[in-house]
Amino acid sequence: MMLALHTFAYRAYRRRPYLSEMDRMSRRAISIEDIARAAGVSHSTVSRALRDNPLISADVRERVQQLAREMGYTPNAIAQSLQMQRTSTIGLVVTSIADPFYTDVVKGIEAEARKAHLSVFLSASHNDLDQETQVIETFHRRRVDGILIASSRYSTQQAAELARIRVPIVLINSQAESHADELRSVAVDDYGGARMAVEHLLQLGHRAIGYIGAGNRPKSNRQRLAGYRDALAAAGVPGQAAWVTIAPVEDTLHEDDVAAGQARLGSLLHADVTAIFCYNDTIAIGVLLACREQGIAVPQALSVIGFDDIEMGQYLTPPLTTIHQPKASLGRTAMRMLLDLLDERPAQSYVLSPSLVTRGSTMQRIEDGR
Repeated sequence: MMLALHTFAYRAYRRRPYLSEMDRMSRRAISIEDIARAAGVSHSTVSRALRDNPLISADVRERVQQLAREMGYTPNAIAQSLQMQRTSTIGLVVTSIADPFYTDVVKGIEAEARKAHLSVFLSASHNDLDQETQVIETFHRRRVDGILIASSRYSTQQAAELARIRVPIVLINSQAESHADELRSVAVDDYGGARMAVEHLLQLGHRAIGYIGAGNRPKSNRQRLAGYRDALAAAGVPGQAAWVTIAPVEDTLHEDDVAAGQARLGSLLHADVTAIFCYNDTIAIGVLLACREQGIAVPQALSVIGFDDIEMGQYLTPPLTTIHQPKASLGRTAMRMLLDLLDERPAQSYVLSPSLVTRGSTMQRIEDGR
């Protein structure tokens, strides 16, 4: 009985038809060689046809591409990168993925990268210089074609390291006071935006205007503080030290900004300010929360203005008056600059202009009130 079963199975196996060539190919990834055999052309002809090379006739290109689609061909990204000496990838370093400022910046970067058929790898440094260096090294080992670094505070030594790795790099809103000549950057005019904010408050009749800054973003904080002071001086208003408070460098994460705004409101109220210019919108949100907790009416008793124009600012109560940073343009411009460097075209650094967005958190000062 056992012998009969073995004999039946063997005969059934012998009667099974051989797998077709297409069946065997379906069990593995389709290669250019498979398409070449099916089309009856050379390997190089298929390769050129799939790249839309004009050396191949339109009829042959269309036939090869149609056959590739039918066979389910997927290009081998690793083989392509070895052939072209590019990986079609870009590394992007931001300080924090929780910072709402970067939402539109990343959208702008991805929009331009997508047009160039590039993928973007995103990583966060958490405002830690050592971690930022490690992320850049990781991107370098992964052979990304270029790197975008947002709000970097790198040192002179790190600038030398960035130049050493010979990967095209563009900085976005760099916090370093200086950088290597080889590095290109795009930023917003922090000084001009700060003057714009304070001039808006001055035009509303405010003279005692406070400033809440961020010590962990040294360059932009210094420029915004300078714009604040110069706007007061130009209006003939003598600034007072008690009107300025800066969150310490130890508050390294951007998520700490709301808490910084809440904690630092009290000292400015003791200085009898009638309006506050905040380093950014998240600090301003902290100020608004503290005002609500203390029963301070905004803008009737205190006007508040931020910087950045993050999306949630328009949904606050009251909606936040702010200085608009062209965030998507920052991302698009940075990506275009990187593409120029990748293609060995000349690229220059840019400073973009901010603009005032007036909403409900600022109003004309009431003389008999605050």
